Amino acid sequence: MTSRISASDLNVSRETFEKLELLERELRRWQGIKNLVGPATLDQIWERHIVDSLQLLDLAPEAKTWLDLGSGAGFPGLVLAIAGVERGLKVHLVESNSRKCAFLRQIARLTGSAVTVHEARLETVIPGFVGKADVVSARALAALDQLLDWTAPLLKAGTIGLFPKGRDAEIELTEARKKWTFEAETLPSSTDSSARILRITSIESHS
Repeated sequence: MTSRISASDLNVSRETFEKLELLERELRRWQGIKNLVGPATLDQIWERHIVDSLQLLDLAPEAKTWLDLGSGAGFPGLVLAIAGVERGLKVHLVESNSRKCAFLRQIARLTGSAVTVHEARLETVIPGFVGKADVVSARALAALDQLLDWTAPLLKAGTIGLFPKGRDAEIELTEARKKWTFEAETLPSSTDSSARILRITSIESHS
């Protein structure tokens, strides 16, 4: 399937757009064997996955080291690595599923992106990035209170948390505030009017 979206629509270079098209093609090719994304989203790869991921890049324009947890088929981390290469962005993808890691490594190789794939549980990877990651992201991985349990060491050290959420974002914020005190910006999603992106900083535990 050919995308109707152009490089100018996404405000990316032609070279970057061609790499994103390659990601789309490879995802469709691998999907039949590896089942990397929900089958119902295949007809909306650009909007549901690529563009949705890409919008995070401008929320942290100074970031150089990005840690993406539960990367799955590369959303948002792999997309950000492809689009951020021109600004020197290095992205670390954390994924415990070996077949998904194989896909991530293949796309990183084909696109020449600055990607490191960590085939491991996120709890074992996070400690090594305390004080080193500018941004941590996670998409469709867990509720916010659980994400904060995992990422608190990073956020306390100055890392920015960028967590795309659905229509229950405010509910998740309320639940998370029962345990944590933090600064939160609730930003609109460019691809879904009911979705939000939570930008989390300055976290402290109540205990």
